[in-house]
Amino acid sequence: MQLDDLPLNSHARVQTINWAAIPESEGHRLRSLGLEEGVEIEALHKGILLWRDPIAVRVGRMRIALRRKVASAISCELVA
Repeated sequence: MQLDDLPLNSHARVQTINWAAIPESEGHRLRSLGLEEGVEIEALHKGILLWRDPIAVRVGRMRIALRRKVASAISCELVA
């Protein structure tokens, strides 16, 4: 499942990240914040606008915001 489809308050583990689909500066920011394959994440909020952008996720103890386009480049699996 893609990160932008992850239900709110669900915990997941990042499987793959399509770095080629993410702008280089955004990719650098995400790597600096610890977003990489194998890390556990939690979907917290989605924007209230029609596009539901941005998406807030928890990575470790941090909350980060991602645009839907970036979140769609991240594959994850639900964690029990």
